[in-house]
Amino acid sequence: MKIAYLTDVEGNWPKLASFVVGNPWVRFDAEGRLCVAPGARFVFGGDAIDRGPAARRIIRVLLEAKRRQPEQVVLLAGNRDINKMRLVTELSGAPPPSTPESVRRGERGALLRWIFEYTMGAARAFEHRAAELAFSGLAHDDDAVVQSFLDDLSASGDLSEYLCACQLAHREEESLFVHGHVTEQSLGFVPEARHRFNGVDEWLGGLNEFYAEQCAAFRARDRAGYAALVAYQAPVPGTRLNQASVVYGRPTDELGNPLLPLPRVIEKLRDAGIRRVVLGHTPSGDCPTLLRDGLGFELLLADNSHGRIESGAQLLLDDDPRFTGESVLDSGERVAVVTRLGEHDSDSPLGLCDARGRLVKARLERGEYLTFRGLSGFQIEQRAIAEPELVRPLGPPRAQSPA
Repeated sequence: MKIAYLTDVEGNWPKLASFVVGNPWVRFDAEGRLCVAPGARFVFGGDAIDRGPAARRIIRVLLEAKRRQPEQVVLLAGNRDINKMRLVTELSGAPPPSTPESVRRGERGALLRWIFEYTMGAARAFEHRAAELAFSGLAHDDDAVVQSFLDDLSASGDLSEYLCACQLAHREEESLFVHGHVTEQSLGFVPEARHRFNGVDEWLGGLNEFYAEQCAAFRARDRAGYAALVAYQAPVPGTRLNQASVVYGRPTDELGNPLLPLPRVIEKLRDAGIRRVVLGHTPSGDCPTLLRDGLGFELLLADNSHGRIESGAQLLLDDDPRFTGESVLDSGERVAVVTRLGEHDSDSPLGLCDARGRLVKARLERGEYLTFRGLSGFQIEQRAIAEPELVRPLGPPRAQSPA
């Protein structure tokens, strides 16, 4: 099966539109519908909404494609999609406990703005929705914005329908797709299950079954019935992480440098026939990031939502897996990135880190390597480096076992 993968467009139409341009397996037809070619599958990795003014449009396009080509379109639920379930109760008399009293007693528009900014990491989501409504010729005052979200989350609303069409994990032969990460804590864990799952495929089935049950409870407005999903997709209270969740887990250190899963996690995945995990959720520069362990296992991060460019990179998986995109270097130069994953060998630095912690992301056409490094203050370093400048030894970017 040929796989075209995109993730984390977050309400930005240009990311979806640029992904389709020149894509061999996904296109827009004359009616503006997203169409997947025969023998191919489109996997969307989650986080369709929040940080751009085209959230409704994107949801409708993805949902229509899923309904028309259900076997060829896979939708994964991201945290920015799932957390909107909270709005049904939080805008109807039960705001978050941390809501200031002045906001709690005020208008619903002020409450929704506060929820977005302080509990969902989406400070401009309210303004983005107002702009989208205005562009569509609809009322876009505060009340109209609030009501648009409630309408979308009604039992038959587009966002509810979209959430119910999603799942938490998808396996395609040797490749596993989740939104966040697979960690030692999340592998085998399904909320509300009475036991941990030993088999990887049984675990994936359990995750998707749990998700479907929680979505059904949401549509039935059984608040207690979907509370576990709302908690599963969020950081653990008082932290920025939830490593027991495939939705909110992250594969990086505290500076944002990507890391492979622990060797024992890789071993269990490999024993189940999985040699590649594909993720969104965690940014790692402007284009997809490959990490490899030197023994045939690959981790691919494809969330470029906080990149220096607005285009959506193409990640294409088949007998010749590859990704294409662009990157803006620290110097300001914009470079094209085309990486064929099958080209690396034991002597290639691709997907490895040098002794200074620089991850080698891609080989540029001019012969240099694109490197990435996370820095303090949520800053990043993206440089073009000739191979002799890489500081040996080169090695897999491995996570450390938790204390």
